[in-house]
Amino acid sequence: MERVLALLKSRGVSKTDIIECVYFLQRPYHETLTNDKIIYYVDSVLNKREVQHAIYTGIALDVAVEKQVLDNKELEAIIARDDGLYGVDEVLAYGICNLYGSIALTNFGYIDKMKPGIIGKLNRADHAIACHTFLDDIVGAIAAAAASKLAHDKE
Repeated sequence: MERVLALLKSRGVSKTDIIECVYFLQRPYHETLTNDKIIYYVDSVLNKREVQHAIYTGIALDVAVEKQVLDNKELEAIIARDDGLYGVDEVLAYGICNLYGSIALTNFGYIDKMKPGIIGKLNRADHAIACHTFLDDIVGAIAAAAASKLAHDKE
């Protein structure tokens, strides 16, 4: 998990950022929710190999677009501008959510629309400087999955 956290940090995302997104999703349902409780759920999601692979893949694609090294320049341009009809970035995020059930999927849809905290910051970044097309959705999916685990444990 330390490699994943270091990679996320190199792209401007901290574990605290993800925890804040989980809090955003779950605070209406937990009167006594604390960041300390959320850490367990975020760590649990980040420890899963399939999640780590999605993180590595999405960030590698974002970095390849930044470096302009894709062979397909049309695809590179689509990813660089985070084209609304591209959708593959969301599909990669769904892969994370699918590991955690329908609550994770609905949480992801909500957080992807609302774009709180770091997700909004990544989404608004100047695409000429940095590409976060995959990363913003991956962070949202991690938060959605952790929130789903938390919701299931509350029940």
